[in-house]
Amino acid sequence: MIERELCIALNMIPGVGATRYQALLDAFYTPDGIRQADRSDLMSVDGIGKVIAERIVDFDWDAELTRELNFAYRGDVQIITLADEEYPADLRELFDPPLCLYVRGELPENSDKSIAIVGSRRISSYGEKITRMLAEDAACSGFTVFSGMALGADTAAHLSVVESQGRTVGVLGSGLGQMYPKENIPLAREIIRFGGAVISEFPLNYPVNKYNFPRRNRIVAAMCRATIVVEAGLESGAMITARLATDMGREVFAVPGRVDNVQAHGCHKLIKEGAGLIENFDDVLISLKSGMRPGEFAKSIVEEAEMSGRLAPDCLLVYNILKEHGECDLERLQELTNMSSGMLLSILMKLELKLLVERDPEHFYHLIS
Repeated sequence: MIERELCIALNMIPGVGATRYQALLDAFYTPDGIRQADRSDLMSVDGIGKVIAERIVDFDWDAELTRELNFAYRGDVQIITLADEEYPADLRELFDPPLCLYVRGELPENSDKSIAIVGSRRISSYGEKITRMLAEDAACSGFTVFSGMALGADTAAHLSVVESQGRTVGVLGSGLGQMYPKENIPLAREIIRFGGAVISEFPLNYPVNKYNFPRRNRIVAAMCRATIVVEAGLESGAMITARLATDMGREVFAVPGRVDNVQAHGCHKLIKEGAGLIENFDDVLISLKSGMRPGEFAKSIVEEAEMSGRLAPDCLLVYNILKEHGECDLERLQELTNMSSGMLLSILMKLELKLLVERDPEHFYHLIS
């Protein structure tokens, strides 16, 4: 047995996890050493009590592993383990990283271009509108949007990205073979069709239960540069995700809501504690700009916009003029576009907010390079 097979097998045994996996390897050195250990030897390992030792001894290693690998193959599911080089670096930083990551679809390569959008299952019409707006703008700005595939805010975020033909990743609180909620099975197919993924740390037939979701939330927080909370009660899963993101040193943003909406109380609490108050995705872009390498983010947005036509025609016209002429003041832009100064200032502001254009002290506009 090789180490990645050991990860898959131990992941199917409740209660093991990455910490106990490492303790077992330290004690028995090899996968076969763990597999062949008796109950008393296993119980001598730190963190392995009688119950887990019995589960390991009673586990049908060959049959269960073969069944899981065959199921994954038939379902076109990739299993990435802690022993694999391609295991996401952000997840390795967790205190208790997933032993396995089951992936149907394609994971993004760069967490700097991934953002989580989370919120209440009982989302209001206002919250749904804001969620869809933020998700669409994030996708059009080149970000991969992560969420939890639950009803409410999660579904609104995933749907909006799919409708924009962007990339989104759904993180399940169940195995991929036990999709929950069932209503989102068609959505999951669309997510994969547009280059995204549906992922889980749980074995393929692992059922959903309420204890799975906090574990799911830590993956969402870890794999994203920032987390946006749209609507959340004070004790909600979205608040757990925000707390985890903060603990990991990630950015957290929150959308303000009505003071009489209990689903807004979590967002207001986050804002009071230092989360960024946002009204649109441009607020997020501006906040994240300082952490980007110079020109990297702007270049990616331009490439996305030019390839997909997602810049409005008037914005693209001004952008192309600046690209051709290098720099222009407002008067020169009026000559080249035949637009009024008011219209031009509005367009230039939009391009500045998208981090494509900036104005120098002499009031000349030029592209951010």
